[in-house]
Amino acid sequence: MRRIGSALACVAALASPAHAHMMTTGFGPFYDGLTHLFLTPEDLLPVIALALLAGLHGARAGRAALFALPAAWLGGALAGAFAPLYGAPFMVAAAATIVVGALVAADAPMPAVAIVGVAVVIGLIGGVQSGVDLAIARVSFLVVVGATCGLFVTVSLLSGQVVSLRAPWARIVVRVGGSWIAAIGLLMLGWSLRGI
Repeated sequence: MRRIGSALACVAALASPAHAHMMTTGFGPFYDGLTHLFLTPEDLLPVIALALLAGLHGARAGRAALFALPAAWLGGALAGAFAPLYGAPFMVAAAATIVVGALVAADAPMPAVAIVGVAVVIGLIGGVQSGVDLAIARVSFLVVVGATCGLFVTVSLLSGQVVSLRAPWARIVVRVGGSWIAAIGLLMLGWSLRGI
């Protein structure tokens, strides 16, 4: 029994390091980044909430968020990859998800500048974390470019659909979606605090 344990320990010591945050699709680093966004709830949920929020506030806010979010994400990723920064803790992403989901649920009037500010904050939080993960995993920067393109497409499609809604009940459905996102963010926050 002791020999089996020793053999397993030797095999485990020879294994290459695992990077749970960066996955490979086999299609290259660009597509790894593109799929990473859609497979990581702490990145995707605030983006969906932001797209819904921008769409509820009209085409101008939607266009502003469409360009502000990917630019902030890319800037944050560059900062996280090349500067001695540490990524935001998981609870910061969870708190951002709660706040943006609650803003969607409230549907309070906001100027486009405020929505751009929310987009920049969400972009910097996600971008810095992606940049830090990129530096740790030592993968191509095309991963971040793929994620940035995924952000652009997601925000353009979702906010465009919400802008086109005319029926009052449809806006209520979007607001309910925001409340669900806030609730999921609350669960994420609770999960991140369980070990403290």
